[in-house]
Amino acid sequence: MPGAERRREVPSATYRLQVHAGFPLQDAADVAGYLADLGVTHAYSSPLLRSAEGSTHGYDTVDHTHVDEARGGQAGFDRFVAALHEHGLGLVLDLVPNHMGVDDPSAARWWWDVLRHGQASAHAAAFDVDWDFGGGKIRIPVLGSADDVEKLEVVDGELRYYDNRFPLAPGSGGGTPQEVHARQHYELVDWRRADSDLNYRRFFAINTLAGLRVEDPAVFDATHELVLRFVRDGAVDGLRIDHPDGLADPKGYLDRLAEASGNRWTVVEKILEPGEDLPESWATAGTTGYDALAEVDEVLVDPAGEEALTALDTELAGRRVDYAQLVHDCKREVTDGMLGSEVARLVRVIGELPGVDTAQQTEALAELLASFPVYRSYLPDGREHLDATVAAVRRRRPDLAAALDALHPVLSQAGTEAATRFEQTSGPVMAKGVEDSAYYRWARFVALNEVGGDPARFGSTVAEFHAAQQRRAERYPESMTTLSTHDTKRSEDVRARLAVLAEIPTEWAQLVRGWLARHPLADRSLAHLVWQNLVGAWPLSRERAHAYVEKAAREAGTSTTWTDPVQAFEEQLHALVDGAYDDPATTAELDAFVTRIAPLGWSNSLSQKLLQLTMPGVPDVYQGTELWDFSLVDPDNRRPVDYALRRKVLASLDGGEVPAVDGTGAAKLLVTSRTLRTRRDHPEWFAGYEPVAVTGSAADQVVAYDRGGVVVVATRLPARLAAEGWGDTALQLPNGAWRDLFTGERAVSDVAGVAVDSLLTRLPVALLVRD
Repeated sequence: MPGAERRREVPSATYRLQVHAGFPLQDAADVAGYLADLGVTHAYSSPLLRSAEGSTHGYDTVDHTHVDEARGGQAGFDRFVAALHEHGLGLVLDLVPNHMGVDDPSAARWWWDVLRHGQASAHAAAFDVDWDFGGGKIRIPVLGSADDVEKLEVVDGELRYYDNRFPLAPGSGGGTPQEVHARQHYELVDWRRADSDLNYRRFFAINTLAGLRVEDPAVFDATHELVLRFVRDGAVDGLRIDHPDGLADPKGYLDRLAEASGNRWTVVEKILEPGEDLPESWATAGTTGYDALAEVDEVLVDPAGEEALTALDTELAGRRVDYAQLVHDCKREVTDGMLGSEVARLVRVIGELPGVDTAQQTEALAELLASFPVYRSYLPDGREHLDATVAAVRRRRPDLAAALDALHPVLSQAGTEAATRFEQTSGPVMAKGVEDSAYYRWARFVALNEVGGDPARFGSTVAEFHAAQQRRAERYPESMTTLSTHDTKRSEDVRARLAVLAEIPTEWAQLVRGWLARHPLADRSLAHLVWQNLVGAWPLSRERAHAYVEKAAREAGTSTTWTDPVQAFEEQLHALVDGAYDDPATTAELDAFVTRIAPLGWSNSLSQKLLQLTMPGVPDVYQGTELWDFSLVDPDNRRPVDYALRRKVLASLDGGEVPAVDGTGAAKLLVTSRTLRTRRDHPEWFAGYEPVAVTGSAADQVVAYDRGGVVVVATRLPARLAAEGWGDTALQLPNGAWRDLFTGERAVSDVAGVAVDSLLTRLPVALLVRD
């Protein structure tokens, strides 16, 4: 096959594609040539196995033995792979081992069979169900109220509740629908009972995603047979594992997968807290890159802006926010609320403890989960996190000392059900409490409120960035790196623009005060979050803005919620958004401010992209982000991508154009394509990592390093640079001639080095090779 020699075992770079009914596999096949021209070596697809009807993401697999027909089916998959191979590209596929979609039981044949036959089903062992709790019945939270059991019907041999269909156990028909319901292996209950009374493990708090017991070899084999056949046949070259923290035994799973896949390049969607490492024993190349995202973001944020933005946040919140306490409190809301069923199951598993009643045990477990500093441990790995958490909770809650003393040895025994379930629960508590609550409540500086980041850590130094990359090169040189994903709270270019606010915090505070006075909102912290996101994504359609603020407010849960929306507050919130579009003074101020900071944001975006594409690891480009992309949280970040435009711009660049840094985004496509092609064609140039010394008055505003053949140069803190200039700043490169792969221009290094002002005249970044 032409170009196949360019495919390799470890990608030089990937390109993420969100495949769904609106962008099926045939459309993905049609962009293969563009991806090859862009310079990646592998397409990286969202899940492709049969999923729930209408699913736009694919993480709700209902059948592991078929490629999803709505996405193009097996024929579409074959065409996609053939197109990739024709252009010398490989395929990395996203897998979902932790859970299965059960929204429509009739579409998920395993679940349907379990509901029909109960524990006698051939598939009963596949699902993580506590059959003893609930009297041998699976509790399904679907009724509008307990009284709605009167609305059940028996139709065509099925139990129906409005559009919901459920099977009947053999011989259970006859009598009223309520009598038939009482004979089933499941119980339909009020949806409000999901928080406390469910008896099956879910993905986070999503009732329609039921946890799988993939630790069972038979379940592993059945759920991986098709994908592993794709691997053996050469159709799939690498794997991305969704949510390994939900698995009972991530290490065992990865070992089994490595053996079955022939040790294919595999990365895991694992969120590491700052300073945390993956267990060394895991058979994986690394993570999907949220840790790298945080490292890049932080080095472009000016730590000097922290004091002023903290003062503004304190003013708006009416108190100085203690972020650590906020996180704890948000996590407690999760343990006591939406994940109460999981905590209750953990209590049942542990059983009675000497001298400790159930209420004390529940409270102690909730406090441990709310105080756990990382997503989870993997005993014996991470034992230190458990020990430290027990000690911290004991200091803070001496009233729980007896319960903690009894729980500690139980939760420390690796491989036991109690320890494992605690580990499986701490991750969802962290995710829902932090990413989906605290990130929306603390609006000090939302550019840092990103998956894998730490909003309390306000920027970093160049030296810290270099140290992180040297460590990355030593430990995980083949881990994925990223800037945007389908799950990021804001796209990379929104964050890059917002980073400018840290350089001009006083001006920003004045603007925000004026907007809050003109368009008041009772929840002033949420209003600050809204204004930051509007500025970050401006101009955006009114429809997108309204959709975002409604989601943000309900996720925050401070003034309105998903389950109990507060109409009066939401009307005030939407009026604030309308004010951005309809109030002439506000619109003029927004336009003027964004017009002024946008070029500074573009500079940050280009630096951000270059750093991510050249740092140690395998860089991923999220679909469409090779041009400017000002998206907010999903589903905003899953809008259609205009590939015709990207092909046109890339062809113009390949014709020799060196674009200006402007609103077209052509400069970003130039940086992306030239860097990706260089990585693909000269992997030997990216085998090391050495910081390059920078001298002069603006030395702190350059990030420069040598990867072993190419020298990377990126600008940081562009607002300060605009005010003060480069002055005598110089790169201390070895003597001789150098060429910038972006502009083609030459620079000569002598005893004084290379003057940065002459090097970065056309772009704020450079990629240098010996000329």
